[in-house]
Amino acid sequence: MTSLNINLYLFLENLIFFLIATLFIVVVNRGWKHTKPYTLPLPFPGWYKIWFGSVQLLAIVPPLVAMLLWGVCWGDRSVLAVLGWYFIVLGLQIISEIVTLRQLQNVVWVMVPYIYLPYRFWQLYEGLTLMEAKSELQWVRYVLVFELVMWIVNYAIDVSQLPRLFRWEVKSNSDVS
Repeated sequence: MTSLNINLYLFLENLIFFLIATLFIVVVNRGWKHTKPYTLPLPFPGWYKIWFGSVQLLAIVPPLVAMLLWGVCWGDRSVLAVLGWYFIVLGLQIISEIVTLRQLQNVVWVMVPYIYLPYRFWQLYEGLTLMEAKSELQWVRYVLVFELVMWIVNYAIDVSQLPRLFRWEVKSNSDVS
């Protein structure tokens, strides 16, 4: 597959995903528009702040270094295509989270990562399959595998925080006995 075909294919695939995800968020938002405004439960646990900061750093720095070195400096267009779309969709997720949390102010914000993260898994896996099996791209593939594992772990941690985000009551130890 030529770099033009890869770019066109990835453009269409990501556009379709974004349109479907946005439509889904809009439809669900209408269903929940009469709920009371949603605010984040604060304060966050100390460990969560560290994890969240680490994810932000790890989601950006390794792929950016790979994109700049292999894509820009060494001119591999498949690396530019795969990681370029990775960053575009990551940016669209952040924008969707900001809009749903700050503008819409309802519980729809909680579902945004659950729409985008499985697609990110797909993006990273697809990136591994679209890159040519050149030995000089081995480190880029390692970065993609690392990102895939990191996002899957992040997804599991996000799921574990759902009770906190929805403010579900927790029984104290004295209530359990």
